[in-house]
Amino acid sequence: MESQRSYFAKALIELGEKNPNVVVVGGDTTESIKTMDFGKKFPDRLFNVGITEQNMISIAAGFAAAGKIAFASTYAVFGVAHTYNVIRQNVAYTKLPIKLFCSHAGLTTGPDGATHQLNEDIALMRGLPNMTVLVPADGPQTAKAVHAAVDWPGPVYCRFSRTNFPTVTSVEDPFEIGPAYVMRDGSDITLAACGIMVSRCLQAAEELEAEGVSARVINVSTIKPLDTASLLRAARETGGFVSAEEHTVVHGLGSAIAAVVAQEHPVPMEFVGVQDVFGESGEAFELMEKYGLTAAKVVEAAMRVVERKGR
Repeated sequence: MESQRSYFAKALIELGEKNPNVVVVGGDTTESIKTMDFGKKFPDRLFNVGITEQNMISIAAGFAAAGKIAFASTYAVFGVAHTYNVIRQNVAYTKLPIKLFCSHAGLTTGPDGATHQLNEDIALMRGLPNMTVLVPADGPQTAKAVHAAVDWPGPVYCRFSRTNFPTVTSVEDPFEIGPAYVMRDGSDITLAACGIMVSRCLQAAEELEAEGVSARVINVSTIKPLDTASLLRAARETGGFVSAEEHTVVHGLGSAIAAVVAQEHPVPMEFVGVQDVFGESGEAFELMEKYGLTAAKVVEAAMRVVERKGR
C-alpha cells in the first residue's frame, strides 16, 4: 500500500520531465508531501515559500497567469481553510488554471488533531464557481488525477489522505475528470464513495452479498462536475443510496448526490461520514472506528435503506 503522496510526487516528476513549464509551489511541507522529490530533480522549478500559504496561492496564480503549469501543494487545512478568500478572489474568480493538490485531508491526519483534520474542504471548494473538485480513491488514481489536471481548463482542487489505504484501482484503469466509475455492479442498493472510503464500500459490498443484498459500488472521484447521469442511472436501477466519505456529511459528497436525486429521482438515502463535529487526536484507524467511517457502518446504513425500500 504505497501512499497517495508517493504517487503524487512520482506523477509530478513525470510531468516535469515532459514539460519544462511545470512548476511546484509549496508551503513548508515539501518534505512531508514529497514535493521535495520534484525539487531534487528540478531545483529551479520548486518554490518553498515557507509558512505563507496565502502567498503560495498567489504565487501559483501568478505563474499560471504567465503561462506556467502551476501546482500548489500543502496540507489541506493550510491550503484551503487558511487561504480560502485568496483562492476565491485570485483563482476561482479569475479562472486561473492552478492545480491545488492537498494531502492530509480528513480524520486520517490522525495524531495532529482537530486543528489539522480538515473535514470541510469538499464543501468549501465545491461551493466555488469555476472550481473542479477531485477526490481520488488511492495512489494510482491520485497519479492519474495529476496528469488529468494539467489539461483541464480552469482551477482544480484535489484532496487526498495521509494514511495508506488499500489500492483498489490499477494503472491500467481509465481515469478522466468527470466520470464516476462503477467498481462493482449490483441491483439492490448503490454505495457511492470517494477517497479512501471506496475501499470500505467494496468491503461492505462483500459483507452485504453474504446477507443476500446486491450492492453497486461507485467511485465518485470527481465531486464537481458531478456525473449526474451515472448517479441517476444508479438511483433508477437500485432504488437507494448510501454515500460514504472521509469528510463532514454537511455539504460533502452525500449532499451533492442528494441534491441530484431529490430533484430528478428521489430514493431512500443514508449518509456515512463525519457528523457535524470536529475530530480529535488519535491514530487514524482508531478515529475512523470512533467516528463511524467503517465498512460495518456502511453495511448498517445499507440495510436501513433496503428496509425503507421495502415499506
